Amino acid sequence: MTAHAAARRRITAAFADAGVTGLLHAVDIDTGTALGIGSDTLVPTASVHKLCLVATLYRQSSLGLIDPTRPVEIPAIPAEDRAPGATGLSVMRDAARLSLRDLASLAVAVSDNTAADLLWDALGLDTVNATMTGLGLTRTHAVQTMRELFATVREDAAGEPAALTDPAVVARLRALDPTRTNRSTPREITALLAAVWRDEVCAGEYGEELRALLGLQAWSHRLAAGFPFDDVRVSGKTGSLPTLRHEAGVVEYPDGGRYAVAVFTRAASTDVTLPAADAVIGGAARIAVDALRA
Repeated sequence: MTAHAAARRRITAAFADAGVTGLLHAVDIDTGTALGIGSDTLVPTASVHKLCLVATLYRQSSLGLIDPTRPVEIPAIPAEDRAPGATGLSVMRDAARLSLRDLASLAVAVSDNTAADLLWDALGLDTVNATMTGLGLTRTHAVQTMRELFATVREDAAGEPAALTDPAVVARLRALDPTRTNRSTPREITALLAAVWRDEVCAGEYGEELRALLGLQAWSHRLAAGFPFDDVRVSGKTGSLPTLRHEAGVVEYPDGGRYAVAVFTRAASTDVTLPAADAVIGGAARIAVDALRA
């Protein structure tokens, strides 16, 4: 059995032990050597799609098509067009004024849905999709903003949050159907990240700022949990919806090794708190990266 085949078996077993089905793609950014499980399967991206959003902002900025320092006025709550969320502008009460790039920081650092929607409004779904197509990511497509996505969740759950623990309700959520929501594949998400790290999305100061921004994420319980070392840098973006726990990011070692990893999971349980399902994302990523480094 090859090292990569052994790694795939270990990852599959880890997913099963955690009570999830999982998809994974990991690639050495510099050599192109890759390892995957279901790498070309279409998946609902949830907040992982914010990677496409902020990459588009910086690519447009590098081309002189948009000013990332342009200020945006955010109205005070109550404001019906604010996306729901547990962090950032989604829960803040007062009016604010932030630049596009500071909105991007919030969208990544704390997965702020309202900040992301203000970026969607500024850039447009068509621009983000055209940017992905231009990068060769033809299966990566956005059909809705975050507020529109969560509106479908409310509608499908008949406005009852408690219904989201009912497997029958969860099974019919449009937000979990990759043909009806924002979508991509594990391979295309790692291709986007590799392009960011190779300065193919935007170069110079724009590329440096984009990579720094992707290192701001506050959550360390998924991908980063697999690499608990002071000298290993993990930059990434999580995504969560009922039963879905995702993360995609880049792992950088002090010897110069750089690896883009995307892990998408769906839990059998509808419980909101499933520590094992979160932890397996980092565990699976670590097995994959170790195999690539071997």
